[in-house]
Amino acid sequence: MTSTFARRLATGLITGVAITYSLPGLVYVFMGPMYGLVACLAMLGVVSLHYLNMRAGLRGERPPLFPLTLIGQAVVTYLPDFLLPTGYSALAAPMLAGAVLVLLPLRWGAAAVALMVAYEGVALFVGLPAIVITLFYASSVPITGALTYALVRLVRVSADLEEARAELAEAAVLKERLRISRDLHDGLGRSLTAIALKGDLASRLLDRDPDVARGEVAELVKVAREAAQDVRQVARGYRELTLSGEVNRAVALLESSGVSCQAHLTDARLPKRSDETLAWAVREAVTNVLRHSLATTCTITTSADAGRLRLEVANDGVTGERAPAGGGLTSLAERAGQAGGTLTATPDGTGFLLAVEVPA
Repeated sequence: MTSTFARRLATGLITGVAITYSLPGLVYVFMGPMYGLVACLAMLGVVSLHYLNMRAGLRGERPPLFPLTLIGQAVVTYLPDFLLPTGYSALAAPMLAGAVLVLLPLRWGAAAVALMVAYEGVALFVGLPAIVITLFYASSVPITGALTYALVRLVRVSADLEEARAELAEAAVLKERLRISRDLHDGLGRSLTAIALKGDLASRLLDRDPDVARGEVAELVKVAREAAQDVRQVARGYRELTLSGEVNRAVALLESSGVSCQAHLTDARLPKRSDETLAWAVREAVTNVLRHSLATTCTITTSADAGRLRLEVANDGVTGERAPAGGGLTSLAERAGQAGGTLTATPDGTGFLLAVEVPA
């Protein structure tokens, strides 16, 4: 149920209740012109103030002149009891009960409705000896008030649900944008770095060794095609990586870039999420080796212990102070956390060590 439909339904029902309870007041017209005038003025005041109070309640607010509007509705509900024969509040009190429950804290509203029921019971029993009529009008106060409160709550809950759905949709869009930006950074960073390195190497070798330069250009084209495939996969939301496959590509890329690489992987079957997290870790580590280090050697190892698998990627290309963590390591730490793992990235002597632990 949309909030607009709920609001229209509640408005129509509340209006119908107001009309139903107000029309019997026209009987006072037949009792004399003065009684008719007082009854009509009372009806007009009750319906007008009830409309203002309910309109604000349906918006989840209080009317601008609150509590004067609620006090005014109470006055025009009970004052005619002293001006009209047989009283008038039995017709208007059910509407006041709804406004009281909607606009006041529920415990105070319930207490006020209980007082209204007691008043109507005493007043009607004294004025109308028929106990059945007394019970009917007295019970209409809490029943109509509760129904009015339920209708207003229905509108507010529908509006809150609609707002929550809109926020969830916006969050889903933001999450998808974050996924795309993270995958583009993590996936294309390594490929673009490799393309730049191979292009630079090919340009330097073009005059001295054309055959080697052509080989580098062929490798460059291959990496570019892989990057294009990565972009298509990101667009489709399909980014399935495996640790073994990514390690094989990392070794080939590092060796072709002049970095000696050795891989020692333990034989262990990992949950898909853990395996993919480690694959992303290898990709990010290799990207950083190519982009930010002067490494000549790199090792990729895994080891299992106590139900967890530890991946270590170490290189010898870092000297001096620790390099600041970039966006790649930040997103990788998020991936590790989502998989129930941890990430550390620290200098290791004259090199750099990236370690990721995930559930095995």
